[in-house]
Amino acid sequence: MTTKVYMITGVASGLGKAIALALAKTGETVILVVRDADRGTDVVKKIAAATGNSNLDLQLCDLANLSSVRNLATIINNRYEKIDVLINNASVYRKNRETTMDGYERMFATNHLGPFLLTYMLMDKLIASGSARIINIAAPSSTQLNFDDLQSEKNFNSLTAFGASKMANLLFTYELARRMEGRGIKVNAVHPGLVRSGLMKEAFAPLQWVLWLFSSSPNRAAEDILQLATSPEFETTSGKFLHKGKEMQAAAYALNPAMQLKLWTISEALTKASEQRPNYDPTGSVAMYDDHDIPEGLIRPEDEPTQKD
Repeated sequence: MTTKVYMITGVASGLGKAIALALAKTGETVILVVRDADRGTDVVKKIAAATGNSNLDLQLCDLANLSSVRNLATIINNRYEKIDVLINNASVYRKNRETTMDGYERMFATNHLGPFLLTYMLMDKLIASGSARIINIAAPSSTQLNFDDLQSEKNFNSLTAFGASKMANLLFTYELARRMEGRGIKVNAVHPGLVRSGLMKEAFAPLQWVLWLFSSSPNRAAEDILQLATSPEFETTSGKFLHKGKEMQAAAYALNPAMQLKLWTISEALTKASEQRPNYDPTGSVAMYDDHDIPEGLIRPEDEPTQKD
């Protein structure tokens, strides 16, 4: 019988897949969140075969689609009594500006707004754990946010936009850690270092080559994150930016409480986070396979009323 519930996003490949494998080896329940059903199914099969853990729950979600995030949170809130560890790992890089269904720049939406809303909507289940840990996979960004152009509509540079989304991870971590003081939830950001993955596949070839040359195995970085997620050594650690288990210095901008609060307030408004209601995502990314798993209040496209002429 399992006693812990671990949840991680972005498990299709690279670091996320490696972390999911490490978590599965504990024998506890692991919720694996992925955008593509086929890739997710393949990952679960391989992890189950490698670990013998049958307590693997595959969930579908496109973190760039806020409706999809709401679907996922609704499923999890209905299925589980608590969540012990939430690892916000999913991240994207795009060389060209793209907008999501919600009208937001894709990197900002996927790397920040989606994880922000997901964490916000799962808060009751995290609190129910009594000793939950939230881990945000981040980077030592020094990019300052342009609050007058968060969606990069006026000026888009791919590396700047990506850096801004990583700065948002840090600002979010510090603000959330402060809000969770005394509530049994520990919140930290982790820099895994340069890890071999497909994250920067759209970057210029020379940059890809350099990153790959100096990157390490995802499995090595996953072990460090597993320790932060499960080891008693970190049960009281919160509000830190860590690398290999040691605190590292974040940019002064990330440590500015005014910027942390400003981003939080804007993120609440952009995601309508307080409007926590079940809804169906017409793109079909409902995080389930079987009809009997659908909580009351969710509908499929064929159930939606049609307007007749």
